[in-house]
Amino acid sequence: MNNDMTKFLKGLKNNFSDQKPVTIVMGNEAADLDSIVSAVTYAWYLYLSDSSQKPFPLINIPRADFKLRTEAVFLFEEAGINIDHLLFVEDVDLDKLKAGGKLKLVLVDHNKLASGQAGLETAITGIIDHHADEESYPPAAVTDIRPVGSAATIVAEYFLKDQREAIDKSLGTLLLGTILLDTVNLDPEAGRVTDDDSKAAKELIDIAGLDSKKLFDKLQFEKFNVSSLGSYDLLRKDYKEWQLGSVKLGIGSVLLPIEKWVSKDPEIASECGRYLKERKLDVLLAMNAFTLPEFTRQLVVYVPDNSLRADTVAFLEGSDLGLEKLNVNSSANSCTFYNQKNLGISRKKLQPILKDHFEG
Repeated sequence: MNNDMTKFLKGLKNNFSDQKPVTIVMGNEAADLDSIVSAVTYAWYLYLSDSSQKPFPLINIPRADFKLRTEAVFLFEEAGINIDHLLFVEDVDLDKLKAGGKLKLVLVDHNKLASGQAGLETAITGIIDHHADEESYPPAAVTDIRPVGSAATIVAEYFLKDQREAIDKSLGTLLLGTILLDTVNLDPEAGRVTDDDSKAAKELIDIAGLDSKKLFDKLQFEKFNVSSLGSYDLLRKDYKEWQLGSVKLGIGSVLLPIEKWVSKDPEIASECGRYLKERKLDVLLAMNAFTLPEFTRQLVVYVPDNSLRADTVAFLEGSDLGLEKLNVNSSANSCTFYNQKNLGISRKKLQPILKDHFEG
């Protein structure tokens, strides 16, 4: 394991202060695996390149949300990195740092800040990214923006070129795992992999002695493994919401059969109620999608208001979703469960259908 990297991260966390100038390396607000790993590993690269600076990797989500990234939880454990040594958004007041002229911001896996962080734009000093260049950063920023499959590929290239001796099993696991997941195991059919990704991955495999198929298969499994999550976390793991006229709608995407979900948590209705109240929703849906062994869609409808529930249920049952009521042993009177026969209607397609209904 890379004891030096773990010592570096632990030392940073223990010595963070907003009273002195600081370099923050930060991924995007979605905080997918590429954003998290690229932030951590690129900060380590910057430190190795110039130990006088202490760049802090910042995970751009609340600490409590990290467990929802089940593939990241697995990969960091596999690499021997303790996430307690990482900084999350609640640990750092970026606005205060910028206002005090103490912030240098390095972006990874994005080149334009999300609207909630757009005020930090003038503090951007560097970018490592693989998305289309939106040119929303100061002209003086040092950038490396290339259309590869993963931002981790670009970070890996820097290590391979300048810090090859730092690539051990721990660092190699983080970088290779991320590249493999982003490129669907370097599969050309998936349309994501480039020659640069393949070349970097091969070198990481050779140097760190890694089994790429085993690592990819485990990551792919963990990405969809929600067995450790309770109902509240299942609802928020992949969630979107909209204001549709007077109705505030939330839809969670859940990778679990309803029968297994209810068996795991008979109090599903109270958890739906808790989530609905917290988000100030009127209608909460869960669209369950899974392959067991065939691809299947199901739907959970939770609406506490009797009149609105009757209207919503009648509309959905009369729509093209092809709903069939599912009889599940549950005390969840305000939850209605369905099998969805029309597999072509995803959340992306259901939202505009409901928009027309609630706004019409």
